Amino acid sequence: MSTDPYDVVVVGGGIIGLATMLALHRCQPRLRIALMEKESSLACHQTGHNSGVIHSGIYYRPGSLKATLCVRGARALLDFCEKNQIPLRRCGKVIVAVTGEELPRLQELYRRGMANGVPGLSLIGPEQLRELEPHAAGLQAIHVPGVWVVDFRQVAESYARKIREAGGGLLTQRGLLRTRLRGNLLLETTGGEMESRFMINCAGLHADRLARRSGVRLPLQIVPFRGEYWELIPEKRNLVRGLIYPVPDPRFPFLGVHLSIRIDGRVEAGPNAVLALKREGYQKTDLSLPDLYEMLKFPGFWRMASRYWKTGLEEMARSLSKRLFVRAIQRLVPDIQEKELLPSGSGVRAQALDREGTLLDDFHLVQEDRTLHLCNAPSPAATASLAIGEHVAEVAVRQFKL
Repeated sequence: MSTDPYDVVVVGGGIIGLATMLALHRCQPRLRIALMEKESSLACHQTGHNSGVIHSGIYYRPGSLKATLCVRGARALLDFCEKNQIPLRRCGKVIVAVTGEELPRLQELYRRGMANGVPGLSLIGPEQLRELEPHAAGLQAIHVPGVWVVDFRQVAESYARKIREAGGGLLTQRGLLRTRLRGNLLLETTGGEMESRFMINCAGLHADRLARRSGVRLPLQIVPFRGEYWELIPEKRNLVRGLIYPVPDPRFPFLGVHLSIRIDGRVEAGPNAVLALKREGYQKTDLSLPDLYEMLKFPGFWRMASRYWKTGLEEMARSLSKRLFVRAIQRLVPDIQEKELLPSGSGVRAQALDREGTLLDDFHLVQEDRTLHLCNAPSPAATASLAIGEHVAEVAVRQFKL
């Protein structure tokens, strides 16, 4: 155990943990701060499996943390990438209403986007849609011109480099086992004991567990949802110019199966939202009995399942049947054929669920004495990372009196 305790330890080496540590260094450079990550390298999970889209902020309830931090964070991220020579690709985006039933929801999205200050929004008809995306089909669409894509792992690496330049400690292969209060916080880790005055939990898929290990009574639980992608063959990439999204189902914090161009020019289709049977379960066959048991014993899971079982079965069917997945994509771009899609990667979304079976729709921060826990930070967390980091750092400085 170190005889010289840290002032703050940040747990979690993804893009949010790194952005939080970066913000702390900027606002309190005198502090002794360390970041600990259980893996052997940084940005291995949600950050490293991200689609790369820098979101505009159109989807989120005006006044919510998601709306405020996404719009502000996107501007900050673009500025950061330009200053640090991180490649960006501007591609724009259309959100397409395919049926008349979707038109009121599209109008609501447009209203939200305007209220959130998303620049350049316009409602367009089928002719203008065809000018932007010649192979897309729809009755009406929202055009969002200010949408970019980036490699978020590269962004995270740049955050880490700046932290090291500022003298910050990045400790890998250190998973948090539990904390005890003994004057300062005693952190028992897989790499030995550490002592710190305060701790900030940005552990993503494991944030709820680490909160409970720190003595927090948490009325929610992380439920993992796997998103699976397919990729258009190179000869058919011309079918998509930018990002083509459906009108999302307002009952869920997911954006629906869509088409998106990557920073390297690849075009991906997806993701679906399948319940994962392991918190880091990137393959269909991945199973963790402890993770599954923990999920099944949580009362909110059964309330969610009873409410949305039909939607869950539809998502599972699309996961198991390429034909059904392609049918969902063909609603947006009818010219895409089944043989033109190849298997691509997948990611796991850490989605918080409360005891009533409600999927939390906003970032969620829990304060507890000497600890601070970010217990829900799904998309657009990567986009908003710099703004989230500043927000968490501000709360920490105020709560901890740093």
